[in-house]
Order: sequence, then structure tokens, then C-alpha cells
Amino acid sequence: MVFTTQHTHVLIVGAGPSGLMMAAQLLRYGVQPIIIDSKAGPTNHSKALAVQARSLEIYRQMGVVDKAVNNGKKAQGAIFNHNGVEEATLSLHNIGEGLTPFPYILMYEQSKNERLLLDYLTLNCCPVYWNTTLTSLQQNADGATVQLQNAEGEYTLTCDWVVGADGAHSSVRKQLQIPFKGDTYAHSFYLIDAKLNASSLTEDHLNMFLGEKSFTAFFPMPEQDSCRIIGNLPEEFGEREDVQVEEMLPYLNAITKRTITLMQTNWFTTYKLHHRMADNFRVQRCFLIGDAAHIHSPVGGQGMNTGLQDAYNLAWKLAGVVNGQIKPTILDSYAAERMPVAKELLNTTDAAFNVIMSTKWYAKLFKKWLLFRILGFAWKSGNIRTAFFKRVSQIDINYRDSNINLHLSKSTKVKAGDRLPYLKLFDEKQHVETDLHEWCSKPGFTLIILGKFDELFLFTMAKWITQKYAGKLNFFYLPPSGKNLEVFETFEANPHQQKAIIVRPDMYIGYMNDVADIGMMDSYLQNVAGVSG
Repeated sequence: MVFTTQHTHVLIVGAGPSGLMMAAQLLRYGVQPIIIDSKAGPTNHSKALAVQARSLEIYRQMGVVDKAVNNGKKAQGAIFNHNGVEEATLSLHNIGEGLTPFPYILMYEQSKNERLLLDYLTLNCCPVYWNTTLTSLQQNADGATVQLQNAEGEYTLTCDWVVGADGAHSSVRKQLQIPFKGDTYAHSFYLIDAKLNASSLTEDHLNMFLGEKSFTAFFPMPEQDSCRIIGNLPEEFGEREDVQVEEMLPYLNAITKRTITLMQTNWFTTYKLHHRMADNFRVQRCFLIGDAAHIHSPVGGQGMNTGLQDAYNLAWKLAGVVNGQIKPTILDSYAAERMPVAKELLNTTDAAFNVIMSTKWYAKLFKKWLLFRILGFAWKSGNIRTAFFKRVSQIDINYRDSNINLHLSKSTKVKAGDRLPYLKLFDEKQHVETDLHEWCSKPGFTLIILGKFDELFLFTMAKWITQKYAGKLNFFYLPPSGKNLEVFETFEANPHQQKAIIVRPDMYIGYMNDVADIGMMDSYLQNVAGVSG
């Protein structure tokens, strides 16, 4: 594809889930990026396969979630086996009920996510330049200059901003000379994407099999009888690169104590796993998101979802700067907010993975005699199930320490920096049932005031927004009523008092106060969030 421009506001390098989400979010704000990828086209093969609730909430805001849910498969539970014997079954059915519109883990592999996002880009007239490689990158305080190469020739492109979404071997990260510290796990792993004849496996459950020196996990996929099988390659294969899928069947039968028949193999590969993180997610005009910034073990299905949220966090800030609506200092908050998330994720997935893979004598005893008893006992607790879902779904991630949030309320349960809770409500103005997330579906910040206000104050509030923040700040008013007590209780709001909440474009609370004071809210938007008035 021939480039028809010599300059772009934003160049996105990499058209995997993170890069495509970045482009899609920028398009929501009217910013047309250029997105390139060295591959020939979207992938048909991918290791990532779970979409968590927080990512589905983003898809809902974009208006594409129904396609994902209808073409995915909800995991109903997880069955843990040791030496072929079922030891514990954990139900995942609607485990997050009431916390999100999507109280489950959805099996919806990376390739489908990419096509979903590509469709969004196509509808918004944003092509992907496939077979296009970044060969050099130079930047200064005003922008970046890149050299690109594809079959049609070499191109020089100037950019205001560059986003590296080009995976673990990121050329952007290498050009910026950012260290990618971490290590490679000692074991090699295999992946089989196939149709199975395995009636002894519960098809809508994750089936995990642990042995003395190995593990194998069967993940249900949306297609009939289809499954994704992941496990560690037996030691006797060494570093061989020519392993065939047929050679794995005896090991699958041995660890499961079942007869596994592959009716159709769609994909088989062996690979190494890594756990690494970039020293910085930003250098001047360049940013890293997704696997270009951090890679880790597949425990918990966190990798792709974390990359999607990296893009979601950065895009509204970058779009605000490009559009001249937010001061460039907002961009400092990207690394400040997302690097702690990536670091915590690396630590937790690494610890869990090491327990699964350890062959030390005490680890073997733990897995044989204690692990499943602890899991089964803990799962009986509703609080533990809820805590598990909040973590794996990523809805408990918060940015309370971020300097672009301001908490002036006495509320302690929900604070500025938290994800906006999912709460159903009755819209007194429209006389329809809706929810807080639906109120925040439009691009921009959203102001929500709770309490009883007279018409003059509401008129003054609307006038202030229209005159200073038109198109930047959406406004909703929720008066006290019997139908909306849960909303008031969640925010610890007295129906006879006031509560003002400003929700960021990424559905995180940026500001919370126990009074609806226009001057204080104006000061937050301009001096803390950096929104131009």
C-alpha cells in the first residue's frame, strides 16, 4: 500500500490487539492515525484466548460488545485434576453478578478480537498498512521522523507521536534503546488448537491436569468440540523444533488418564515463555503499550487484556493533546498509572506459574495434598470468589495514587482513581432503566451529581458546561428516589446532601466531592486534569 501523506499526528507500529484498540480509541475522538504492521495481515493463530470483563466493558462503550459475546463462549467453571483424578471443581457461572454487565470469563481468542477491531477501523475508514516495517526512528522535542519500508518502496514520515504496539520484539523499543528486563522460563511449551473426541472432558469448563513434572490445560472454545490445549513440553524433547502433534498424544493420554483423539488439528506450535518489562513506557514523543511494554506467563488470561487497557488508558489522553483540548502534561500519567499495573501483574502471574511448574519436593507435596483442598475450601466463601473475580477480570485495578485524580470526599468505599462501579439506576429525566456505565458511553469526561438541586442551580451548571466545556464534559443529574438508593449508598451519599463525581473518559473516577461546587470542579478540570476551558 502506498503512503499518500508525509505527516501524521499519531503513528501506531503494530496491528495486534493493543495497536488496533489504540487506533479505534483515537478514532472515537476524531483522530485519524496511521497504523502499520510488518505482518502480511491479521493473525489466524494466537495464544491469547480469554477476554475479561473490563475489556468487554470497553467494547460495550464502543458499541461492539454484542458481536464478541455472541461469538465467544462463557467459561462455566474450572476442573482441577491431579494424576488424572478430579480433585476440585470451581464454578465460574456468573461469578461476578452485580459487579459488571459481563460477570464471566469469555473465551474469545486473539484473532477474533483483532477482526472485531479491524471491522471497527474499516467502518471508520482507517486502513492498516500491512507488510510495512519500521526501519529507523529519530525524535526530538517537537516530534519524530521514521523510515518505513514496504513492497512499494521506502518512505519518510514525520509524526507528532509514535505508539509502539509491536510485540515482544518491538522495533520501537529497540530504536529507543529501552531495556527489557526479565527472564525466560526454563521449560518449553506447546499449544494445540484442535477439534477433540474427548467426551470425558467437560466441554464448557477449563480442564486442568497436573502431574509430577508437567501440566496440561484444556480451554473450551466457541466452535463445536473445539479446544485449545496448552502444556509444558516433556523434558525428553529437549530443544527440538520439529516436534509433531502426533508425538504429544501419548503424553496427553498419560497426564489425563483418558484417551484423547484429535479429529482435526488447526494449529500446533511449541514456544518459550518470558516474563519481562520495559524500564520505561515513554521516551519523549514515543510510547510503548501491550507486549512491547510487558510480557508474562499466561496464568489468568491477563496479557491481551492488559494490552487493551494500556491502549484505552493512553488513547483519550493522546487524543486530547492532539485535539488541543488537554495539556500535554496529561501524558505523563500514562506510565505513572500503567507501569505499577504491569509490575504487579508480572509478580502475581510469575508466582502462580512457578507453583504450577515447580518440581521441588515440597511443591509436589503441596500440589498433591494441600492445593486442591485449599481451593475447594476457599471457593465456598462468597467473599473469596468475589475477590478472585475482581482481580482476574481487572475491574479492581485503580489509579488512586495518580496525580490527575482528586478525592475531596469523605467517602472511603469508592474513591477518585477507582473504576466507576457498575450500578443500575432509573433515569428520572428519561424515565428509563439504565446504568452508570451507559451514562459514560460518550467520548469525554462525564459529570454526575447526586442529591437534591433546584432548577436554577441545574441551569447554571448546564450553562457553565455549555460555555466552557462543550463536547468535553457530559452532564447527568440523579435526584434522590427509592429506585436509586443503591447508587447513593455505594457512594456513601446522603440523599439530603450533595455529591459530585467527574468520570474520566476511561470510566475511572477523576474527581469526587461532597459538594457540587462549580468553582472547585472547574479548578479540577483545568489545573489537575489539564482540560482547556
